[in-house]
Amino acid sequence: MARTVWYPGHMAKGLRKLKELSDKIDVVVEVRDARAPDVTSSSFSSDIAKFKPLLVVLSKKDLADDKATAAWLSHYKKRGISAWAFNLRRPSFGGFLKALSKLSPPYRDVRLVVVGVPNVGKSLFLNQLVGKKASTVGGVPGVTRGVSWYKGKGFMVADSPGIVDPKAGAAVHRCLAWLAGSRSDVIGGYHDIALDFLAYLKERDLLDTALSPWGIDTAGLEPDEILKVIGRRLGCLTSGGEVDMERAGKALLDSFSSGKLGKITLELPERPFCSLEDDG
Repeated sequence: MARTVWYPGHMAKGLRKLKELSDKIDVVVEVRDARAPDVTSSSFSSDIAKFKPLLVVLSKKDLADDKATAAWLSHYKKRGISAWAFNLRRPSFGGFLKALSKLSPPYRDVRLVVVGVPNVGKSLFLNQLVGKKASTVGGVPGVTRGVSWYKGKGFMVADSPGIVDPKAGAAVHRCLAWLAGSRSDVIGGYHDIALDFLAYLKERDLLDTALSPWGIDTAGLEPDEILKVIGRRLGCLTSGGEVDMERAGKALLDSFSSGKLGKITLELPERPFCSLEDDG
């Protein structure tokens, strides 16, 4: 079974660092992947909201199902959570910046910190928000060293890499691996992770939609058989003509993570991600 390099101590350290910043910031912005907003949320979002306003940004809107994204935004609104969805390649931050300005103290620019689990697009969001060529500004008095501040128009952003780590649980880590593809921090074979992904798509009735770009008929096939068909279709073969299941798994995951399989959302508010097996 694939495993990951996350450690529980990271989460405690991240929350502790965030609390150290709390007196110097006005709002926390959490970036989540629009294809799996619950899975990619911080395990201590509720703790963050207790001491600072929490704004949620759903990244990769262009890779997620439009109706599903609308459902998530409605879900957050009903619960009093301010949330926006962006295609970070072509963002329009008007509404987001307006909400930020309302949180600004009368005597200075609003200060925010951006957090997020790995590979959700936090760095791209920061680059688009303050500009790729933005330079760091002087430290804020009383703020822990190691925190970089960037100046935007009417706001200052603190970026503390790794301040939030993902939820515990093998099933959640596997889902994060699907979303990230070959950029994933998961240690393990693409073959096994891809089989889990195919099984999940089948359980959620997303399999035909996901594989339609390749014209693959999955009727009556099990995940391992489907992956073999994918491998042959994509030319992932060994010198002997057999399917290289590792290469096929990597190709499948990279195709999903990059959007080549179309707009797919893995979970809905009324049916969030759940394991296909008991994690023990």
